[in-house]
Amino acid sequence: MIIKVISMRHFAISHLFAAITLISCGQNQASTMNTAKLNNLTKVKTDTATLGAGCFWCVEAVFQQLDGVLKVTSGYSGGHVANPTYEQVCGKKTGHVEVAQIIYDPEKISFDELLEVFWKTHDPTTVHQQGNDRGPQYRSVVFYHNNEQKKISEQYKEELNQSGAWSKPIVTSIEPLKNFYVAEDYHQNYYNANPDQMYCRYVIQPKLEKFEKVFKDKLKKSKSL
Repeated sequence: MIIKVISMRHFAISHLFAAITLISCGQNQASTMNTAKLNNLTKVKTDTATLGAGCFWCVEAVFQQLDGVLKVTSGYSGGHVANPTYEQVCGKKTGHVEVAQIIYDPEKISFDELLEVFWKTHDPTTVHQQGNDRGPQYRSVVFYHNNEQKKISEQYKEELNQSGAWSKPIVTSIEPLKNFYVAEDYHQNYYNANPDQMYCRYVIQPKLEKFEKVFKDKLKKSKSL
């Protein structure tokens, strides 16, 4: 398993240069579909990743497309305020980051592969900024759930820095997950529920189009989530 993870990581790094320039930063389904999804979660052994890479609308929309990802929830992590509101987080005094919490099937997609997508779909060299989104709530961060995730994240980050994939050092923080608060309902499945909203049309949609070209072999056959 370790050999597979390391070889996968080196493969990702060797192809990283071609992808870096491509990418910068719900509507409710039928009740029967929701029931089916919940049943799927109970039939497979799952794992969880929590990642911050700018606006959680973007991060959610990207990871929803991946085969093996069962559920993506937008929320807040890393701060000192319990049950924060979106307005409080935007006030930049809670310490929280906008994150996507990802439940996935490790038999179909590994944590290493999630990190590959994570680092290729945002700029990890900018401090507290992704595109026009500025503030500490948009910082690049991996909130690890266990020591294995911590080790893989630190090794991957170090290898990326040594590869020279970016001209500047990666500033992505790797921290233990201490809390996770689910964001307000209107933030969930945001892109799918609001495809004509300006931010979705001019920021998320172009990002998804580029992402889907780079990761076409990792996408779900059906895009519904």
